Amino acid sequence: MNLFQRYLAEEFAEDYEEGRLSRRDGLKLIASVTGSLVAANSILAACAPVPEATETSMLSPTDSSTAESLATGEASPTAESAATDSSSPVAAYGTVIPDDPAIIASEVEVGAPDAILLGYLARPADEAPEPIILVCHENRGLTPHIQDVTRRFAKAGYVALAVDLLSRQGGSSVVGEGNVPGALGNISPNQFVEDFKSGWRSLQGQPFADADRVGMTGFCFGGGVTWRAATQMPELLAAVPFYGPHPPVEDVPNIRAAVLAIYGELDSRINGGIPAIEEAMSANNKIYEKMIYPNADHAFHNDTGSRYNPEAAKDAWERTLAWFDQYVRNA
Repeated sequence: MNLFQRYLAEEFAEDYEEGRLSRRDGLKLIASVTGSLVAANSILAACAPVPEATETSMLSPTDSSTAESLATGEASPTAESAATDSSSPVAAYGTVIPDDPAIIASEVEVGAPDAILLGYLARPADEAPEPIILVCHENRGLTPHIQDVTRRFAKAGYVALAVDLLSRQGGSSVVGEGNVPGALGNISPNQFVEDFKSGWRSLQGQPFADADRVGMTGFCFGGGVTWRAATQMPELLAAVPFYGPHPPVEDVPNIRAAVLAIYGELDSRINGGIPAIEEAMSANNKIYEKMIYPNADHAFHNDTGSRYNPEAAKDAWERTLAWFDQYVRNA
């Protein structure tokens, strides 16, 4: 298995262990990635499943601590204090509706050497050229949530492009959410990077895009793609991978981007790789910082999922924008 196949298989095994997937669904998803039901059975045989999570056992917004409390040691907000906060979790860091007058957002087609790629482009409504942020989706494809994240970057003053990595298969919506992971697992990891290069090139010469200033972010699977793109795309000025598997450490010398890596404290599977990538980044004198959010799990930024942690998500979003402002906009 390549890095992304192993990542996907391990993620589904973890979901089975934590009660988010039945054994049947776990076998189906892992087999779709590995191409082998025997391998899927072997992977799940090593797991110790727990009872399926109930609504009361899932992480709630009041269970999380902010980045500030990580730094200061202060207690996290209580349920009572959270209830008195007048701002809602969504309003706190900005879901952006498609017809927001400050932006222009739409599905687009992107030319690649061997295909027409599908994507989602969002940009400020004025025609002033703005820096580019490439956005990579999770293992469920180019979903409405990722489109929303793309619009959030546009609202913050960036030209944001999310590329559908299942374009050659007809697109995420055609493949179907349940089949997306298996389809992704059968695509060369280098193809993911090439598709984002094509997306970036498609914006060159556009009057609204400053193509010389480009950064990239991605979530879960997309965080891993972001790491890999940083090793193969020297044009990237900055990268913010959210809880993604790191690239082969031997490729780290190729990274030119300033990297801010975002993690959740409870995400032990991904966090196990932190020491290796941190050592490699330091040994090669790369610009690198990490943020590990207490009481936050894998996929904590996704406000449509059960592991959403609004306090961690809000702070991570603010740090992401600050990072891109420093290393992309003002580079």
